[in-house]
Amino acid sequence: MRAEGHEVRDEDVARLPHGFKPYLHERWAEGCTNAWTLWEEIKAHGSADGYGTVRAYLVAFRRATSTDTRPPTPRTVTRWILTHPDALPETDRLKLKSVLSHCPELDALTRHVRSFAQMLAQLQGDRLLEWIAAVRTDDLPSMHTFANGLERDLDAVIAGLALRSAPAVTGVV
Repeated sequence: MRAEGHEVRDEDVARLPHGFKPYLHERWAEGCTNAWTLWEEIKAHGSADGYGTVRAYLVAFRRATSTDTRPPTPRTVTRWILTHPDALPETDRLKLKSVLSHCPELDALTRHVRSFAQMLAQLQGDRLLEWIAAVRTDDLPSMHTFANGLERDLDAVIAGLALRSAPAVTGVV
């Protein structure tokens, strides 16, 4: 038996409050997952079943629900964004994809950060003006501030992005 994406085992159905199956399934699907609240609701509608019966039945719903339904922390999302996509484990990649699908601003930020990282890694300073123009098309004030800082000494930034740094030589005349 399935209840809005939740698997319910036969042994749990035996404990199901009589006559209130559809109501409990509907309320659970609506997001009401508090057994006490649901018990009070069906009691008000005439159920003679006790709180323990309702709670025992809802255990199956809880088992079917992911154990970690909390959203990822900002620190975790930042790590996912700053990790090279090829080095990101598949599970993290899928979680990041889910987060980005719900937040267009974060998706745009991720594209800009990864594009900038590629310029750094591949010494593509000649792409900086194009990157800044792309950043300015999105409503990302923090990225605009970053771009403004880059523009303050644009020639030096472009040179820094285009040249591989030589090893430091000190004490040589």
